Amino acid sequence: MTPEPTRTPTFALVVLATSMAFVVGQLDVTIVNVALPAMARALDTGVAGLQWVVDAYAVAFAAFMLTAGALGDRFGARHAYQWGMAIFALASVGCALAPAAGWLDASRALQGLGAAIMLPNSLALLNHALAHDAKARARGIGWWTAAGAVSIAAGPVLGGVLVASVGWPAIFWVNVPLCAAGLWLVRRLHETPTAHDRPPLDVAGQVLATALLAALIATLIESRTRGLRDALVVAGIVATLVLAVALALVERRAAAPVIATDLFALRDFRNAVFFGTVVNATYYGAIFVIALFLQGARHYTPMQAGLAFLPLTAGFFLSNVASGRVIGRFGTRVPMIAGALIDLAGFGVLAWASTQDGLAPMLVGFLLIPTGMGLAVPAMTTTVLSTVEKGRSSLAAAILNTARQAAGAIGVAGFGALAHGDAAQVATGLRITCAVAMALLAAAALAAVRLRGVPPHD
Repeated sequence: MTPEPTRTPTFALVVLATSMAFVVGQLDVTIVNVALPAMARALDTGVAGLQWVVDAYAVAFAAFMLTAGALGDRFGARHAYQWGMAIFALASVGCALAPAAGWLDASRALQGLGAAIMLPNSLALLNHALAHDAKARARGIGWWTAAGAVSIAAGPVLGGVLVASVGWPAIFWVNVPLCAAGLWLVRRLHETPTAHDRPPLDVAGQVLATALLAALIATLIESRTRGLRDALVVAGIVATLVLAVALALVERRAAAPVIATDLFALRDFRNAVFFGTVVNATYYGAIFVIALFLQGARHYTPMQAGLAFLPLTAGFFLSNVASGRVIGRFGTRVPMIAGALIDLAGFGVLAWASTQDGLAPMLVGFLLIPTGMGLAVPAMTTTVLSTVEKGRSSLAAAILNTARQAAGAIGVAGFGALAHGDAAQVATGLRITCAVAMALLAAAALAAVRLRGVPPHD
């Protein structure tokens, strides 16, 4: 058993230890993309055969997060964080040593499981460690979010360097020292409160929820390439509907349902979760379409398209860091409303800029969208965590991040379907994507208006 620290951890230690989980989890979302051709050659398969190298991670990441949150609340977020980090490290070794594509896919799914356990429990640890100071907690969440945003953007760059200089297994070996650092740092944080007298775990509900999310996301992923009439996709749709009905029936009788419907009875909780799903769906869906537009309609090389996204990284980092101070001064409601409107304006500029020649007009939209998100997301996360007692913070974080991960997958599938065809169709798809995103963000801004939120001096 890890000994309990005797000293109060510093702000820097709390942020560094908890952000490490977000960094490794988000880094592996994007680092593999540039390595797929090298993997295909080494494992004697086509790039299409390695589709699940990306997708197995995403499915496991989203599907297991609800269970991970429940385990963190029951056994302690620090213990769950350590389990997740250890699983992620071992799975990374399995990926690096994979002799075949099937082995690699399975190891990637195990990585997703580890990431699912780490992410909500790292946020619960941060919430617990900084709960005594609302302003410090808001700043901590801003830095935590910034770390994840930067790691997503850095993934393709780091992956390209490692593949070119060392080889594709290096993109997985790099996780091992990062995980070791995370395990060492988190030992110095205090464990979160637990309640061992709670009702038994809702095992049936957790299994069904995991299967439902896996079926839904896998069906969306496969429908992009196979089409809605494919037998496998139809089977996935049927399985998703059947599992949804079964989960609803089981949860009505569960003593401690995994979906925690009582949390959704809280107005701030449900509005903040809705806000998070809209932000993720619009962002990840739009980024997918923008990448197609830059290369398919503007004929950019992959390197040029990647460099075009640099303003996104800058906007995320600066606004995430600033968000903590804005929350401390204005509370959480104002930055959520302002962030949604800035995000909406960015999509408006992008829709107009897509009709113009040159990249410069688009860069304004590329800067406004992450600026709005970076301002709003830490405030949204703070609102969610403030609505529940600390003993349920892991579950609340898991529900929030499960909804956001699933929304991101739905956004990619839905908006991506608008951008198939020649250059003109892709350009039209981008403008439709921007219009739909603006409507959804307007709804998110209205949801933020309805919040009570965390006041400036709470």
